[in-house]
Amino acid sequence: MTSAVSLQNVSRHFGAVKALDEVTLDVGEGEFFAMLGPSGSGKTTCLRLIAGFEQPTTGKIRIFGDAVEGVPPYRRNVNTVFQDYALFPHMNVRENVEFSLMLRKVDPATRAREAEAALELVKLGGYGDRRPGQLSGGQRLRVALARAIVNKPKVLLLDEPLGALDLKLREQMQDELKALQKTLGITFVFVTHDQGEALSMADRLAVFNFGRLIQVGTPEQIYRNPSSRFVADFVGSSNVLGPDFVHNIVGERRWASLRPEAIHVTRAGRGLSTLSGTVMSRSYLGAMTRLGIDLHGTLLHAVVPSADDLPVEGETVTLGFAKESLHLMEDEG
Repeated sequence: MTSAVSLQNVSRHFGAVKALDEVTLDVGEGEFFAMLGPSGSGKTTCLRLIAGFEQPTTGKIRIFGDAVEGVPPYRRNVNTVFQDYALFPHMNVRENVEFSLMLRKVDPATRAREAEAALELVKLGGYGDRRPGQLSGGQRLRVALARAIVNKPKVLLLDEPLGALDLKLREQMQDELKALQKTLGITFVFVTHDQGEALSMADRLAVFNFGRLIQVGTPEQIYRNPSSRFVADFVGSSNVLGPDFVHNIVGERRWASLRPEAIHVTRAGRGLSTLSGTVMSRSYLGAMTRLGIDLHGTLLHAVVPSADDLPVEGETVTLGFAKESLHLMEDEG
């Protein structure tokens, strides 16, 4: 895999604070790569280092093989879509998209042609004369995307661009961003704290916490085989089980992850499982219902179809799951 972006032992310190701590990471050419983590995890600092808005305290950064430490943002073959889109309110849509071409002294006819082509790509053909204040949130995001891709970057950096959108529009823009990346064929590096976005959009993703890179893999690898308790708990929903519980099941004193959908729940006396517990809570989620079950001091969550004959709170149930669904992890928090 050709590396579009490569970080080798990269750290960024702000005084005594290690915003990024010895991160080594490779992003492939043409890959949709997500950086996922809670606030303060280091993901945005990593993006800003790639963009050139920050410089590493230690380590090396390469973009398509070229060392970029000390190289300013405008001399890197990347563009950034910011969380607030940073559109110029006094300019219309076309002028916003053309702005960087104007700075590069591209002739007006070429600027207009390139801007219109970029707007067509993001489904905003014919919107050039409108001002940003006349657009919806999704349309403003499309303008920001057009302004970035009009420069034909090799890497597009996206800093939580969907965070301000409502759920329905966010889901729509997830599909559109993925389709745009496939059309352009360039590398997207997407920062988010939303696990659903990362899992549904990315070819691969990196999970950050406290400035450290915790795990890198495909969405399926990260979800099914979390490396640590933090990854299991943060990515999706999981039952993180302690060594004593796990020892009783598989004979090893290890931490383990058990996804709620892997648990089968039946009313007491109907199943063959020897595990029994009491339903403590029910949360209706539409097609599925989430049950909180007290298993003799261990709280498990199971997700079952809402159409089933569901037990009520206080009822005793039996639980079953395949042993291979119990994923053993490192002892790291």
